Amino acid sequence: MKEEKIIVPANGYLMLFLFLVLFFGGIAAIAVFQTPWFVFAIILAILIALGFIMVQPNNSRVLLLFGEYKGSVKKNGFYWVNPFYTKKKISLRASNFDSERLKVNDKLGNPVMISTILVWRVQDTYKAAFDVDNYENFVRVQTDAAVRKLASMYPYDNFADEGHDEDITLRSSVNEVSNALEKEIDERLSIAGIEVLEARIGYLAYAQEIANAMLKRQQATAIVAARHKIVEGAVSMVEMALEELNKKEIVELDEERKAAMVSNLMVVLCGDKDASPVLNTGTLTH
Repeated sequence: MKEEKIIVPANGYLMLFLFLVLFFGGIAAIAVFQTPWFVFAIILAILIALGFIMVQPNNSRVLLLFGEYKGSVKKNGFYWVNPFYTKKKISLRASNFDSERLKVNDKLGNPVMISTILVWRVQDTYKAAFDVDNYENFVRVQTDAAVRKLASMYPYDNFADEGHDEDITLRSSVNEVSNALEKEIDERLSIAGIEVLEARIGYLAYAQEIANAMLKRQQATAIVAARHKIVEGAVSMVEMALEELNKKEIVELDEERKAAMVSNLMVVLCGDKDASPVLNTGTLTH
């Protein structure tokens, strides 16, 4: 397999001067000497004109002579090359690619919608021009394939209550997932001489058919976690109240009254709504 060969062609301004001399000199000679032999000077000037190329910054020209690769011009400027060269333009500028939203299954089999944003540029003009059919289409197809593979490697979110506790998830591990995606795409695009500058997840959500169910599940998980914290705090407060009452000997409570007090305190502390107090004007037993 051939490698990229960087060349610097002849100065275009010198050849432009020669073109002007041959073209206008030939016309003038035909008019003065009235002989057709100076037509060859005009034909030679036209051939010279076919060899002019202009390479702008962050652009390149791939040169071929009857199907044979001769080299690539990456340095910007005005040049002259063999008029019979085929000149293929390849941009070296960074390009953005925002993929379509794909429906794929994550590691747990849940359907998710995912897309990626890719920043890339051509690094090797030979590979981009000859190792793949269409390097821009190659970038699109391979990026979609890499995103599908990545989504199947990680779960969308942690489900510790179901025994699925993962260190890396698509939703929370943004940096780790982006690094894995960039590495996967870079390996796929290296065959086309493409350099990956950045790759990250652009859109991520559950598929529409399970989005509502997953939202309810997340809400339920949050409610359970909140309740757990409330109950844990309420038990500590009840325990502290009993210890303080016993320490300061404010009132003596038997086991039955302690149980009633604990029950009332737990209702007040763990209830969804504010408790309505009921004043007891009798004794503790009535």
